[in-house]
Formats: sequence, C-alpha cells, structure tokens
Amino acid sequence: MHVTDTLPAKRFADADRFDRPAPVARVLVADDQPDVLEALRLLLKAEGYAIETAASPASVLATIEDREFDVVLIDLNYARDTTSGQEGLDLLNSIRSIDHTLPVVVMTAWGSVDVAVEAMRRGARDFIQKPWENARLLAILRTQAELSQALRRGQRLEAENSVLRGEGQPTLIAQSGAMQPVLQLIARVGPSDANVLITGENGTGKGLVARAIHLVSPRSPRPMVTVNSGGVSEGVFESELFGHVKGAFTDAKADRVGRFELAEGGTLFLDEIANVPLSQQNKLLRVLETGEFERLGSSRTRRVNVRLISATNADLHDEVINGRFRQDLLFRLNTIEIRVPSLRERREDIPPLALHFLSHHARHYRKKINTFDQNAMQALLEHAWPGNVRELDHAVERAVLMAQGPTIKSGDLALRPGRESPMRIEDMSLEDVECFLIKKAMSRYDGNVSQAAKGLGLSRSALYRRLQRYGL
Repeated sequence: MHVTDTLPAKRFADADRFDRPAPVARVLVADDQPDVLEALRLLLKAEGYAIETAASPASVLATIEDREFDVVLIDLNYARDTTSGQEGLDLLNSIRSIDHTLPVVVMTAWGSVDVAVEAMRRGARDFIQKPWENARLLAILRTQAELSQALRRGQRLEAENSVLRGEGQPTLIAQSGAMQPVLQLIARVGPSDANVLITGENGTGKGLVARAIHLVSPRSPRPMVTVNSGGVSEGVFESELFGHVKGAFTDAKADRVGRFELAEGGTLFLDEIANVPLSQQNKLLRVLETGEFERLGSSRTRRVNVRLISATNADLHDEVINGRFRQDLLFRLNTIEIRVPSLRERREDIPPLALHFLSHHARHYRKKINTFDQNAMQALLEHAWPGNVRELDHAVERAVLMAQGPTIKSGDLALRPGRESPMRIEDMSLEDVECFLIKKAMSRYDGNVSQAAKGLGLSRSALYRRLQRYGL
C-alpha cells in the first residue's frame, strides 16, 4: 500500500464539513389509506424528517426514479389485493431493481409475520406491524436513514479518494440479511473515535469493513494506513510501527517515520492483530492509552492522534487464556467488535459479488465476458467456499482467463463441487449448528415460520431474529 505524508490542501479545507449537522433525512411513505399517510406524515415531520407520500406502487416507483431518498416505508397491501401482501412484495422487487442500496422498511398487519419474513428475504431492511409503536418505528427509520446517509457519504469519499490516488478500490458488497448488522454497526460506530476489532474467517472482507468505517468517519480526509501484523517479524516490528532514528541499529542509515506517525489524524488498521509479538504488545498498549511513544533509539516522546481498527481470524480470548495475548490490550482493542459472516452465511451476496469480480477481471484482462451461464451460477451458489470472498474472487479470475466466449461456464470455474466432505456436527461451531438446524426445520415445515418455531422450541419472534441473522 502506498502511503503519502500529506494530502491535497483541498481535502483539509473540506474537513470542517464533518462538523456540520447531518443532512435532513428524506423518507418516502407509501400506503393506500389516507388516514395512515396523514398520521405518518405528522409523526415523521415532528421528528424533523422531509416526507413525501405515495398512495400506489406506481406512484412509489415514479417518485423514486425522479428523486433521491434515504429510506422508503411501504405497506405490503394495496387496492389490488388487501390480504396476501403480494403487491407489496412485487413493489419491493421493483424498488430494488431501481436502486438495490435504498433501504426499504415494510409495514404489515398484525399477525402477518410470514409475509414480513418473505419481504426480509427479498431485501427489506426491517418491518413493523400495524398498529405500530411510534418509538419502534422511529428507531428503525432513524437507523436506516443514518446508514443510508453514511454509506452515500462513504461512496462519495471513496470516489474522491480514487481520483486523488489514481487507482480503484475494492467495493463492499453487502445485500444479504446476514450483512445488515455489519452495515448498521459501520454506520453507528464509524463517526466515533472508538477502537474497533473486526473478527471473522480468512477472506471474509475484514479489510473492506475497516475501510468502510474509515470512510464514514470524520477522519476520512486523513490517511488510512494498513499494517499486516502477520507479515512483520518481531525484530523490525517496533521500527515498523513507531519508526527509528539514524544509528538505532546497524542498518539504520537515516531517520524513519513509523506507521503511527504516517496515520496522524487518520486511521491505523492492524490486520492479523493476534500475530503482534507478545514482547511488543506493551508498547502498543501504551500508545493506545496515552497517545505517546518514542522512535526506536530515541528518548524524545512523541504524541499521535490515531484511531485504531484491528482485525483477526483468531479467538483472542483463547489467546489470552493461553498466555499469547495481553488481556488489557484486548480490552483496549475491542471497544466495539464487528463479526464479518462467512460467505456460506451470506449466499445471497454470491451473485452480485461474482458479477462484480467478473467485471473487474474482464476489464483487467481485456476480455469481452459479461455474465455466467445458469450452471456456472448454480455451481457458485452450491460451493462451500472455505476461502470465502477471497476464494470467490480468485475463482472468477481463473474463469475469466479460461473462458472461450462471452459467458462463463461451469467448467471454466473448476470448482469440483463434490470434493468437500460434509461437515460433521461435532466439528461445527454453535452458530453453524444453529443455522443448520433452522434450515432443516424450515425445509421440514415447507417454510412455515410458526410450525418451524414450534418444532424448534422457539417463539416466532425468536426464530425470525435468527432467520434475519443468518440471512435465511
């Protein structure tokens, strides 16, 4: 990663924009009952929202295509059908075809949880039941509006950064239900200075989550500096992070600025934090607690203002128990912990991820390939993906190189879908077991949430929360 000490002056001139009040959130509310629209208009207007209303699906779609909104609140039943919710589900599909990033919250009559679950499966961010509770409705809309505004700001900054750097950046694609808690935490935690620990398996995209947090923070005009802790030997770790002065050791022929100083005012991302040598952890703890450090070979104390984001695929609590990681350092690192789900937990994201990688690699290798055939996409969906998103990226790159025509075929992927042995339940994590049992129950009861919940010994609301959590 190339890091510069300074950024163009314009970026600093614009930095004060992060201290300004957040823009007024724009909400589109859709219902075919005038009294419901009026009640919601008065409620949301009193909370400071800019409100527009629509009484039909056609009006909703025309309004969205004409103007930008932060969140859409739609009823699931209209004049055509007042009970099944199908018209609302069709409207949801149409909204997502226009803008798949626009948060949609659905309203449904009391007791229609099954329809709400189907709406969530199709991409709705949340749902409320009529008659609604004002506090819950306002909390949901506030969360989704903040997330929408934060991600939009992040996209603008990312585009701006790309122009300044002259290079592209990876994209965080997260449409599945399993990734929504991650996006919500990014939106809520990003604007703060809290230290964040990102956990998850190798290849899940922890670095992209770190960059997203940086981009929605007031520190985004300043650098984000990345250190792969697993790639730095113990002998040079202190110099890498804190710098050194000339003569500090045999090969120190000049002063060197460390990564903490390079990240001044911005964000330092320590990837593979579990690999920080135990002998160096006390120095890292000190700079996190006081902001103070010394370059190697110097007695001059320096101060930095840096936000730390770290990531690991290890269980740091086990590392603490085994004496390989300091407990007090862990407490400093995980003010907020964000777990990035594995790709097998977010299979809805496989098609958009695959198409994104296809577009990138086809452009890079100058090949006119634009899609996957049906068998190839099915193979992608059925693969176990032990290497997660990174493995998917490499598989698509290999397929682009192997493809003979404008379409990727299953043979181009060379995934060998039958080579993985099914996991034994004793080898699964508790979350994997829970997800497995829920899938079995939903299949056994043909998707009936009430019956599946009863069979699992859960309430419907408890099962619904788990369905949302695992993106099912």
